[in-house]
Amino acid sequence: MQAPRPIFEMDGAAIRRTRMSQGFQIADLARRAGITPSYLSRLETGARRNMRPPNYDALRTALGLPISSTQLLACSEAETE
Repeated sequence: MQAPRPIFEMDGAAIRRTRMSQGFQIADLARRAGITPSYLSRLETGARRNMRPPNYDALRTALGLPISSTQLLACSEAETE
């Protein structure tokens, strides 16, 4: 059994596209994911690129993406999945 990765490298533009296509404002999605709006904003702008697994899972779930989805991950991360 493989141990969980300590961080996920995120694709901020993909987060923003997905959020906007689902009609969420930053504050609404952040609340649903249990993260702060400023943290989500920094992810979307690329000022912050890494997320720990619990936060990544919460964001993915808040967006209604399946566990197998890699659409929020940076290209190099998605290729290793």
